[in-house]
Amino acid sequence: MTENQPHQPQNQPGQNPQQQGPDRTQQLPLSGYGQHQQQQFAPLGGQQRPGQHPSGGSAYPQYGAPGTHQGTPPGSNWPPFGPQPAHQPKPAKPKRRGLAAVALTALLVGAAGGVGGAAVYSATNDSSATPSVTAPLNGNQAAPAAAPDGSVQSAAAKVLPSVVKIAVTSQQGAATGSGIVISKDGLIVTNNHVVAGGGAGAQITVMLNDGRTVPATVKGTDPLTDLAVIHADATDLTPATLGQSGKLGVGQGVVAIGSPFGLEATVTSGIVSALNRPVTSGDEQQDSTTVFPAIQTDAAINPGNSGGALIDLAGQVVGINSAIKTAGGSGQSEGGNIGLGFAIPIDQAKPIIDELVAKGKATHARLGVTVGDAQSSDGLSSGARLGEATSGGAADKAGLQAGDVVTAVDGKAISSGDALVAAVRSHRPGDEVKINFTRNGKAQSVTATLGSDNGNPTG
Repeated sequence: MTENQPHQPQNQPGQNPQQQGPDRTQQLPLSGYGQHQQQQFAPLGGQQRPGQHPSGGSAYPQYGAPGTHQGTPPGSNWPPFGPQPAHQPKPAKPKRRGLAAVALTALLVGAAGGVGGAAVYSATNDSSATPSVTAPLNGNQAAPAAAPDGSVQSAAAKVLPSVVKIAVTSQQGAATGSGIVISKDGLIVTNNHVVAGGGAGAQITVMLNDGRTVPATVKGTDPLTDLAVIHADATDLTPATLGQSGKLGVGQGVVAIGSPFGLEATVTSGIVSALNRPVTSGDEQQDSTTVFPAIQTDAAINPGNSGGALIDLAGQVVGINSAIKTAGGSGQSEGGNIGLGFAIPIDQAKPIIDELVAKGKATHARLGVTVGDAQSSDGLSSGARLGEATSGGAADKAGLQAGDVVTAVDGKAISSGDALVAAVRSHRPGDEVKINFTRNGKAQSVTATLGSDNGNPTG
């Protein structure tokens, strides 16, 4: 049986926030899951072709790029600094050299800005006549200095060969994202929203780190966790080393690798800003959402980074980049990095990936109860208020009742309905969890054994 997932109702004037009964709880699909959206986070992708809506559109959430993001190859007059004239102008006086340097710097910045602007224009207007950014130019450059262990350079060098660019084309348009190689024979993990947006019949192409492009097919998808595995037609790939997100600490250095705005093999760095951040990410146009306990980072993550790697400084994958918080609007100019990026922890992703490879679908832990926000007298969220429990489900067997307010799971504070959903989804079916809750103002605790949705998360 499929349950509806209405949006969280807003307090009406004159209502007491404390008087929130079961009729105000958020309806979740029999597992503590649902669209309990206080804040919406945008899935990542590249840029979009005309006719698509940056905020979601009919086919894609906030991601996508025109094909492989390749415009007309630059001609002989590119870059904009052509050959020097035969007769050089008279050198400026020494006191003007500083000004000349500033002018040249401004021109270089202007050229870079022009290229970036042209790329955006080409993406949104599908103009192949406008120069667009392609792969980095390979000139006669000196070999990079040896990178010390633990540096961003060293970590990036270990993982760059294992991160790919993914292009999806269909009748609805084109989009690009990123992926992480997990096996030598072509298995690649990415986000579900990267490969599912094109619909049935979409063509998937993978651009490898060495510049080759190969076709790929979908191995399995899991919309609930926003994960997917595809199989590329290659047998000599370099798999990434998967680390442990459970060992991360706030303030620890991390590196994001992917294809923001179609710019493959892009490396950015930052820190872990927060852990276990309950993030609701989804496509409002398609009425689908994902709630997961995210790694929050200030490493620059932009549309197109979806499915790419978040790594520690040892060069191990600790997360899969999935969403960003936008600056309030859905327009192209407001969809970029503002220092709030979110990744699916690799500890949560591993068992889902294994099931997708083996069976094409995945199972999820289930508490078996509807849930909403509990609010204190000052109107702030102060826990997850339980609604109706499914007969024979994990919550029912543990003795939880409608009206109970969950305040912690395994010692971690629960401040909202989304936080409880994320906490449940961080576990696997059969796991035992300690749940702290209040009933009629009295603090209590129980141990619940989580059930399974058997690969059917909506019924």
